[in-house]
Amino acid sequence: MYKPTFRRVHMDTGLRSPALRHVLTHLVTPLLMCLGMGLAYMGAFVTPEPNHLPVAVVGAAPEAKVFAQTVKDEAGDKLDVRTVASRAEAVDLLKSRDITGAYVPSAKTPELVVATAASDMGATAVEKVFTPVAAQRDVPLKVTDVAPPAADDPTGQGLFFLLIAVSIGSYASVAALGAAGSTLPMRARALLAAGVSGVVSVIGALLAGPVFHLAHHDLLTVWGMSWLYSAGILFIGVGLHTFLKRWTTLAMMVLFVMLNFTSSGGLFRPELQNGFFGTLHAFWNGAGFVEGVRSLLYFGRDGLSGDVWRLVVWLLAGLVLTAVAGAVERVRARAAAPRRTHAKPVGVTSAEKAAGEEPADAEEELEESVGV
Repeated sequence: MYKPTFRRVHMDTGLRSPALRHVLTHLVTPLLMCLGMGLAYMGAFVTPEPNHLPVAVVGAAPEAKVFAQTVKDEAGDKLDVRTVASRAEAVDLLKSRDITGAYVPSAKTPELVVATAASDMGATAVEKVFTPVAAQRDVPLKVTDVAPPAADDPTGQGLFFLLIAVSIGSYASVAALGAAGSTLPMRARALLAAGVSGVVSVIGALLAGPVFHLAHHDLLTVWGMSWLYSAGILFIGVGLHTFLKRWTTLAMMVLFVMLNFTSSGGLFRPELQNGFFGTLHAFWNGAGFVEGVRSLLYFGRDGLSGDVWRLVVWLLAGLVLTAVAGAVERVRARAAAPRRTHAKPVGVTSAEKAAGEEPADAEEELEESVGV
């Protein structure tokens, strides 16, 4: 009589599969981006509150100083209140962006002077502070805007979205230059980075000028600042790729999205954010671009030179990093040459294997970057 025999069948769940480990490794990047973007954007934008918001009370009389001190005591750390002798002095401080608003006391028509081109949200925050003050005296509050944004950009936030467009064109191009161009010498990649930044900056200037009419003058200077900003990102990315390879995408997202957009001042000035993003605003390149273009278009170039120098410093850092990366690549190539010379050809040579692997790695990196 036949007796069936049973063999133990091993069910491979794939948990030890190299292909699965490869996929899981690639999933680390988008998951870290999810966490980082959530922390950065929600930390910077969800709860904007005044944080030492600079305002002024106009008046030289003792009553004005008493009123200013009263406002300061009630607001605490939310406001930094000063007194100025005249309305003209207050307007000068607004146009140099040293203050966000100035209150001019009056028994009949108190006035609040703001500059919404500097920060629409800042002007709104100041208005919320002083509207109840006027209401306590049963008089209407007159709001005067001494620096309104362009008619085509009523909220003044168009520069923030211009920053996003130029940034994406720049850091996304890093994947193409680093991955697909990895077989090119560093000098060729550097020349391509300079050329790509020129194209990206032209696109930015076209968007700011004839397409969306954010810039009604000085468009050539806007293009120049866009090129400085874009070139800085591209050269930093090309240099980093030598050391980080496919992790460059994550590094670029951290540097030029998570920390950059949130500290740029395009949506909220640093006085409406916590101290971390306010500190970054003082030296990050996105803030230099936004504040520089803002100075150029609305505030008579006040403070423009400092913002331009900030962009230049970031570009110089990128050039230095690219030069160091080029030197490292040359050292690696010289060290690898003897090994290739003495390697014994068994089946597929290491060179042939590398030639097959490099395009695949480059394609994976490009797909990962574009997907993000």
